[in-house]
Amino acid sequence: MTNELLLIGGATPRMMERFDKSFTIHKWDEVKDSPDWPAIAPRIKAVATNGHDGVKPEIMAALPNLAVISCYGVGYDAIDTSLAAKRGIMVTHTPNVLNADVANLAILLMLATSRCLVRDEAWARSGKWAEEGNAPLSRSIEHKKVGILGLGRIGSEIARKLAVFNCDISYHSRNKRADVPYPYYDNLSAMAGDVDYLIAITTGGPATQKIINREVLDALGSEGTLINVARGSVVDEHELILALTEGRLGWAGLDVFENEPHIPAELCAMENVTLTPHVASGTVETRQAMGDLTVDNLVQFFEKGTVISAVPECQDLPSAS
Repeated sequence: MTNELLLIGGATPRMMERFDKSFTIHKWDEVKDSPDWPAIAPRIKAVATNGHDGVKPEIMAALPNLAVISCYGVGYDAIDTSLAAKRGIMVTHTPNVLNADVANLAILLMLATSRCLVRDEAWARSGKWAEEGNAPLSRSIEHKKVGILGLGRIGSEIARKLAVFNCDISYHSRNKRADVPYPYYDNLSAMAGDVDYLIAITTGGPATQKIINREVLDALGSEGTLINVARGSVVDEHELILALTEGRLGWAGLDVFENEPHIPAELCAMENVTLTPHVASGTVETRQAMGDLTVDNLVQFFEKGTVISAVPECQDLPSAS
């Protein structure tokens, strides 16, 4: 008899084909209101989900025999991993395979905001170049000071790639790292006051909720740029809009938002803001690798009793290695 899997959210055809070979699949949207759910829930041993949908507390509580949760995405703040670990439930995610493309989008947003890509593309397309002459000058990112909020796997990749632009890198995180050459700030506002660009690539969750607040935005200042490829929750979006509207912050490049997929109209109307729809990992190559790792973690768990990429909160569980 195959193990029974609860699928929360979508999955690619490639993932579904592999799931079908190893599991009996129950799609949450189809079973949640079904009269059969009370009978199905005790049979569920695995959950496949994503960083946005996660596993709501009431769903986890309804699964007494749940053994493993595999999250499609590096972020997993929508899963109560502390509770999962206490129950002995292994939680995995998909780190490393998306480092390069998320870093690439962070730098793309830096370049797009500094070189006014959206404005200049419209200038060329609309005929303004012929009618009004050259577009206004933009700014270079060469030799600029860049502060990275969260120097983990992706933050380190951003720093490495920015070396070709001769950027001066510093970072803020919960702890200072002994293995990197970049200056460390134990105070985020202090770092924001010393840099031209602040890149957010920290984890989500209560510890970083609105960590980029009015004080940080004011420290970054009218000549500063905020780039957010982390989670919408790490920025006080109301204060961000005020800072941009009042000119206390210069520019912003945003891939994530507080109430996705809804983006405040104020941000959409601003020429000094570049927006993308949470697509940092959204390449064919990276999403395929993420999907493969999501499935691989589940298959290996049931075949060998181990996983490939446990979240930190679960790395002390017996099945973590």
